[in-house]
Amino acid sequence: MSALRSIDFKVFGRVQGVFFRKHTKEQADKLKLVGWCKNEPDLTVTGVVQGASSQIDTMMRWLEKTGSPQSRIDSCTFCNDRKVDKTEFSEFTIRRKKK
Repeated sequence: MSALRSIDFKVFGRVQGVFFRKHTKEQADKLKLVGWCKNEPDLTVTGVVQGASSQIDTMMRWLEKTGSPQSRIDSCTFCNDRKVDKTEFSEFTIRRKKK
């Protein structure tokens, strides 16, 4: 089994109102990654992905270069890249504002 990793991300550009979170969840599910993403007040999307290291690398490239069809990614930052013994989440979710 591949080593498990966790990494935090923040995506800048036109990433809200273009189904970016929906496509991020679909990509994470496809790669069998867990974690979450959410819209931020500064119009970015932030989140955490956890899973097999090789799949994390694929997801990082997707977040930097692909995104949703209508998005425009100006940049993507990653931090808190670390090995984990087990994932903290059971699935990848979209976090929404509480009403």
